[in-house]
Amino acid sequence: MSHDLPERGNPFMNGDLGDQALRDQTPDALLRGAGRYCDDIALPGAFHVVFLRSDEASGAITALEASEAAGMPGVRAVHTGADVAGVAALPVNAVMPLARVPSFAVLAKDRVDAVGQPVAAILARTRAEGMDAAEAILLEIEADPDATGDPAQGPIAEQHWSAGDAAGAMARAAHRIEAEVIHARCAPLSLEPRGIAVRPEADGGLTIWHSTQTPHRTRSHLAEMLGIDAGLLRVIAPDVGGAFGMKASLYPEEVYCVWAAHSLRVPVRWRATRSEDFLSATHGRGIAMRGTLGIDADGRFRALSAEIDAPLGHWLPNSALIPGWNAARILPCGYDVPAVDITSTATCARRAATGIYRGAGRPEAAALMERLVDKAARKLGLDPFDIRLRNLPDADQFPRGTATGQTLDSGDYAGALRRLRQLSGYDALAAEVQRRRAGGDLVGLGVAFFLEPSGEGWESARVTWHEDGRVEIASGSSAQGQARARSYSAIAAEALGVPPGDIDVRYGDSGTCPEGIGALASRSTAIGGSAVLECCRALRAARDAGDALPLVHETRFETRGQAWGYGAYLVQLSIDAETGAPQIEAAFCVDDAGRVVDAQSASDQIVGGFAQGVGAALMEAVRYDASGQLLTASLMDYAVPRAGDMPPLTLAELATPSGMNPLGAKGVGEAGTIGAPAAILNAAIDALSPLGVQDLQMPLTSQTLWHAMQAAKGDRS
Repeated sequence: MSHDLPERGNPFMNGDLGDQALRDQTPDALLRGAGRYCDDIALPGAFHVVFLRSDEASGAITALEASEAAGMPGVRAVHTGADVAGVAALPVNAVMPLARVPSFAVLAKDRVDAVGQPVAAILARTRAEGMDAAEAILLEIEADPDATGDPAQGPIAEQHWSAGDAAGAMARAAHRIEAEVIHARCAPLSLEPRGIAVRPEADGGLTIWHSTQTPHRTRSHLAEMLGIDAGLLRVIAPDVGGAFGMKASLYPEEVYCVWAAHSLRVPVRWRATRSEDFLSATHGRGIAMRGTLGIDADGRFRALSAEIDAPLGHWLPNSALIPGWNAARILPCGYDVPAVDITSTATCARRAATGIYRGAGRPEAAALMERLVDKAARKLGLDPFDIRLRNLPDADQFPRGTATGQTLDSGDYAGALRRLRQLSGYDALAAEVQRRRAGGDLVGLGVAFFLEPSGEGWESARVTWHEDGRVEIASGSSAQGQARARSYSAIAAEALGVPPGDIDVRYGDSGTCPEGIGALASRSTAIGGSAVLECCRALRAARDAGDALPLVHETRFETRGQAWGYGAYLVQLSIDAETGAPQIEAAFCVDDAGRVVDAQSASDQIVGGFAQGVGAALMEAVRYDASGQLLTASLMDYAVPRAGDMPPLTLAELATPSGMNPLGAKGVGEAGTIGAPAAILNAAIDALSPLGVQDLQMPLTSQTLWHAMQAAKGDRS
């Protein structure tokens, strides 16, 4: 239904947009308050959107009456599912074969499938007026008898990877090591919640400011879903306060805002509250993995079998299948395992959607593999470094294929482990741990090796060398705090011989920048930066040939394959014997990101990723009760790391350039979230191993650890 007030006019149809894509690039711009986020966009006369959401996990909508709300002060329109039923489905990246696709409802029409699903939308002059109107809507839902269960149609996607005779090799193995790692759902929790602002233009088009990682994808998907010529849509990603994968896809709320602005020809804006993000933004992780590793008497790996259960939500964001796919194909995580049998299965649940979150399957693969390796070492009485070195390829064996069909481009995996052992002073640490244990301390060491495949495909750039000598880079990529302007300026400065201060960088605007993919999957330096480098090389060649300024060159760079970063981490962790409270006492990180363009940015990425890895390992978990109600809908209920939770970090690097791009760069944006949880988990189990504890599940809260300690004491008694 639609209840409209008379049109009040839009004085900004012909307003000057200004230059939104050229940002204040000084290092302290955001600290000085010079940032410009979605909520900062001046949009006079805009209507604020408020959503009425389902309070049931699933059920039929038996009553929905909004006439009273439509007549309330300040309300421009109230819309329900029938009004937006013609919006097409969101495209889904089918990296795994899809048996079916759950419906994508902008607003629920006949039934609801999760707590927090939008049922009605109110356009009002102020947010407060919209909230008052939402309270006046009559909504009745007849809950399903099995409202706590998941849809019974079975898996929506499944894929199998195999190589060699895994069953035969497993049967012949001297030992078969088993492990299960269950990851809690995590909330990506960017500092800036989701947000969008939409302005109709006089030519029938729309200007859309969107807090997103993928502005060009926003434009193409909106055009497809709403049946609008993409040329009429300009999408701008202003400063974006974090994303971590959560802002890589369109959401029903955002599609509604664009539909409403287009249909009513009025400016519209919406910003999620923190609780709305907990309720209806994508969650990460949630994957359960079970694996068996077959080893011979010397500790060499002969076979790996794994089952991956990747639960999704009630609708699929564009990259919903990526985590389950990554978790499978990355196995066996760089180790030489000739025979594998791996299956990944994705199923839907009556929960918020699950999507990519910093690492997107990489942390899950590393955690399972590193648990298997640690358990194998303990079984055979081997040093945790020695068993890993025994099963990693030599540096001269690259590039090399894996049992799941991947191509590892370059690396010195053994060198990373040796560097980690030296960096951490492992032998002395191990001796100190034994001394402290003799005194009754619960303290342990955890080692983890991991892979970080960067994104693949293409990215674009346009570089203009102006007559006054200044250089302007327009990139198809985007940024959410990664110091992109500094990195791209460094690439151009070296290639052109121009001071970095004479280089301006644009990104995140479909109106002024060439089409691109965006910032996700650790792709922006390796692929986006390579596009910038190719442009600059072409301009340099033209100058060397005598061409006069101004000069411009545009390119679409496509990588020859994925660049695989990797690393080795060691964590020292102690546990309070009385309370179970864990403390990470020290952490050591060795990372290989290929050729590093910006050392400060690379180290910042590792530290930030490690912090999120600490959260996943020790405290973060999205929880629902038996009736499907969200229990962690605020920061009073959902724990995240604080500064005091971070240990001292010692960082070191290797640099084996990738042959997959002209920069030789590899990704490092997700390294900390991949290596930290596996190393922390191994360290915690090592700390409790004197009590007989062999397995734990994250998050390793004090309660989890205390119960494990009491159970172990009970078993011993």
